[in-house]
Amino acid sequence: MAQDELEPDTFTFNAAISACEKGGRWEKALQLARVMMQIEVELCAITFNAAISTCEKAGEWQMALQVFNMMVRNRVESTTVTCNAIISACEKGEQWRQALAAFAAMSRD
Repeated sequence: MAQDELEPDTFTFNAAISACEKGGRWEKALQLARVMMQIEVELCAITFNAAISTCEKAGEWQMALQVFNMMVRNRVESTTVTCNAIISACEKGEQWRQALAAFAAMSRD
């Protein structure tokens, strides 16, 4: 019996990153996002939002901002979810200036 190989796509990676969020595995979520870039799977707003939320829930506000900056560099349009996750991550890290700067950057889009 021949086995078909399944190729991961944006949807499967997004599901895996979301699972990492629920499991508190922010480092694994970011590793999956890096793999997506390496194998040239499209990263969309859902991908970035899940990765940012994972960092936010883990209290990793600096990593959340790095993911957001990557989102901007990749010209992926931010959403309300992005804005809320970034502001929440900065709030948890008591980084209100960073939250305002991110909000301003998203407001320009």
